[in-house]
Amino acid sequence: MNEPEPRPAAWLERPDQAAPTPPTALINIVVAQATFIAALLFYLGVIYTSAYYGHFHLSPFALGFGFGEFVLHSLHLATFPVLVGATVLLLAVAAAGHRPRQESQGALMRGVRRLASALARHYPIVVAVGLLLLVLWWQWQVFLPYRWLGPLLVGFGLLLGAVGQTGQGRQGSPWETALLVLAAGLFLLWAVTLVSGQLGERHARNDAREVILRTGLVVHSAQPLSLTSRSAGLRYLDLGEGVHLRHRYWCLRLVVERAGRYYAVPIGWRARTDNVFVLREGEGVRIELTPGVQ
Repeated sequence: MNEPEPRPAAWLERPDQAAPTPPTALINIVVAQATFIAALLFYLGVIYTSAYYGHFHLSPFALGFGFGEFVLHSLHLATFPVLVGATVLLLAVAAAGHRPRQESQGALMRGVRRLASALARHYPIVVAVGLLLLVLWWQWQVFLPYRWLGPLLVGFGLLLGAVGQTGQGRQGSPWETALLVLAAGLFLLWAVTLVSGQLGERHARNDAREVILRTGLVVHSAQPLSLTSRSAGLRYLDLGEGVHLRHRYWCLRLVVERAGRYYAVPIGWRARTDNVFVLREGEGVRIELTPGVQ
């Protein structure tokens, strides 16, 4: 009678022991996450710079900005209120999706978990409040400085609904969870888009209001230049026939310099009525940079 063949060692392994993740899979995960973060920063940088330079009647694409510059400009969003708000939202979502355990916990953690669980159970109310704010902004232009709050609440509520199913032990349909996460991502992307544009516009207005503090320009030219402005800040002086670069223009402030072109505005510049001058050095034009008035 034949004896049964011994089972291989793999049969004796515990079924709950997971196979180690290969290094290539970890590298792929890291690369995918880094690519997503870089693409998001690039997108936010485009929104921010478009709003900022749009206030000065300029386009970042016409200025020739590259990928790295857009990513660097996106870091203007790393303000204290934005970071605190993002941290609070992440903690609330993490607490809503966390399974309760029997170990004793502090009163603060229990309170945070109860609040997050209550929001997850009633996430349609959070979504409804966000939709109401969207309607008020879209139809009646109410809460314009906080127009990002509507899509933020909608995305936050949908995300709570998706993670709350796991935290409360409910196994919903994979399609339902995927749709909730996708919709939440779209609304959250809309919210950060509005925040980026609003910050860019606000920073541009502040810089235009305090334009006298920016780097100054003095333009010397052999021929008179057609620099005219409704602002009384622009100054002009004819130095006389004995001077080669006889025409002098000053009280200009630099907005940005790209590829040898200087984009400047006069002191007292107003976005609705005044022009932005595009200057370039040549044989008959010399540009000097001076410190702004402190």
